[in-house]
Amino acid sequence: MMEDLEKKLYDAAVEGNTKTLQELLRQDPIILERAVANCFSETPLHVAAMLGHSDFVREIVRINPRLTNELNSMQSTPLHLASAKGHVEVVRILIYVDPQTCLARDRNQMTALHLAALKGRIEVVKVLLGEKLDAAQLSVHKGENILHLCVKHHQLEALKLLLDKVSDEELVNAKDSDGNTLLHLAVAHKQVETIEFLLGVAALDANAKNLNRMTALDILIQSRSDLRDAEILESLRQANVDGVQDYDQGSRFHQDSASQVSSFLVNPNPTFPTNIRNKEKYREDWLEEMRSALMIVASLIATMAFQVGVNPPGGLWQDDSKPGDQPVYKAGFSIFARNYPEDYVVFYIFNTISLISSLSIILLLISGLPVTRKLFVWILMVVTWIAITATALTYSLVISAVTPAERGKSMENVIRITILVWIVLMVLLLIVHTMRLIVKIIKKLKERLCGRPRMGSATTVGRVQKLYARYVRLL
Repeated sequence: MMEDLEKKLYDAAVEGNTKTLQELLRQDPIILERAVANCFSETPLHVAAMLGHSDFVREIVRINPRLTNELNSMQSTPLHLASAKGHVEVVRILIYVDPQTCLARDRNQMTALHLAALKGRIEVVKVLLGEKLDAAQLSVHKGENILHLCVKHHQLEALKLLLDKVSDEELVNAKDSDGNTLLHLAVAHKQVETIEFLLGVAALDANAKNLNRMTALDILIQSRSDLRDAEILESLRQANVDGVQDYDQGSRFHQDSASQVSSFLVNPNPTFPTNIRNKEKYREDWLEEMRSALMIVASLIATMAFQVGVNPPGGLWQDDSKPGDQPVYKAGFSIFARNYPEDYVVFYIFNTISLISSLSIILLLISGLPVTRKLFVWILMVVTWIAITATALTYSLVISAVTPAERGKSMENVIRITILVWIVLMVLLLIVHTMRLIVKIIKKLKERLCGRPRMGSATTVGRVQKLYARYVRLL
């Protein structure tokens, strides 16, 4: 009976039916208390607040105002849910009953004001700021404050409102755990309007540096090229934002086309702009990460191959065979070699190939050869393919040998199909990469055979002009 009443209570909360609520209270005056004690998630007030049923919320808090402090499984109060959904009237009712809930934090350390701001609920933000302005000072995870959240979630109107209400210089220039200010984040997310607005805030330190000693301009330079970069750069320059890391402010954007062309003709290998150098650095970092990954993979394969070599499947004989025993064996010799002599030979061939190939990869990586060369990368890829394929064949051979005879046929078919698919895939990859390498080599040979065009020729100048025009468009 009680369960039916509680179900009706939640149904009434979903519908916002105050008449049903009053009828249920007549039948059971403590039904709200009972619902709170038995619930493991949302109370009826949570449900009504989330759905925006202001009359139902008003009636519940009139009967039991303490329900405003109840938390659901996410540690959210009814005010959190109403604020996130933008139900202004419900928010007014709840903070009128208990203004302190404005400072309550959920599981993510967010208050109702944080949720309303990052969701862009402007009217709710106004109400909450009018009640508890201190809530705007609270930080959440990673040292982010409410202004950081507005920038990260592209809520410019909420940001404007908050900065209009909270003119605290310390809050405006607060940094997250990475040392990034509002301007750093806005530039990183390429938010042109937000950047222009922030640069107009008098309290903002436009030249602040993060933990990597980078200003907002450095963030722009390090980021991927975008059509909005030129507009952002102009805004930053007008605000006199400084750059770091030996950045020459005039070298990237303010040299005219004539000087670019003449510089190229004098020096066919010019110093490229910072964003191009950064892309080259990114490529170098990627190659270094690939080198480290290959080293780890090769080390793992070598370790496995060595381990299975000195300790073959089935183990070793522990004692010598007695006279007359069949088969004859000696302690310390492989059981696998005695029981499957032919498979044992093939097994060790594949395992040795796997070991030698992985050791070769390690040797090539530590030899100091230029890892950036296409040919060297191709060689590494081939050797890695050999090592992995040999490991797979070793595994299949061992599984076939140690599987009981009654199941051996089905297992053998599965293994054969799997290995066949694997070899076909590896061969295709090898062919594709080999063809790419051959094409690049042919192009290089054609360039050398045909020779470079004369540096003073019109063709060269035209190419340089096209290159510069393309570069300007990218910027």
